[in-house]
Amino acid sequence: MSAEPVIRRAIDSDAADMADTWLRSFKTALPNVRLAHGDNEVRDWFSSVVVPRHETWVATAVGSVVGLLVLDGGELEQLYLDPSWRGRGLGDRLVVLAKQRRPDGLGLWTFQANGPAQRFYKRHGFIEVQRTDGLRNEEREPDVRYVWRP
Repeated sequence: MSAEPVIRRAIDSDAADMADTWLRSFKTALPNVRLAHGDNEVRDWFSSVVVPRHETWVATAVGSVVGLLVLDGGELEQLYLDPSWRGRGLGDRLVVLAKQRRPDGLGLWTFQANGPAQRFYKRHGFIEVQRTDGLRNEEREPDVRYVWRP
């Protein structure tokens, strides 16, 4: 198998690996942000909600999910990488795919505590449009809204 990730549409059987990648990424990137749900709840959410109801993409390498992209209408809902794949261009490939899939524009939320994500999205042309105190998200963590318009 190639070590270069292959990006493809997710299928139902990817849900568990997607959830595990999401959990590893979240816990590594945001160690001080409270997870709103336990690991098993996250896995159930991916299998019963995320994959069947949203446009989901995975990046796989050596038989494992190493990145994921979730689009819901004009929202970039999730873009997470396995921590070992950060800084290797895979996130760039996934955001380019998101823009291709939503050529009229995208919006997203990220936590204010996630400086690397904010820098990443700004580098890709997203503009900050709103900051909140976090009272409307499950983690109760201040967040920031970004939009990209072509």
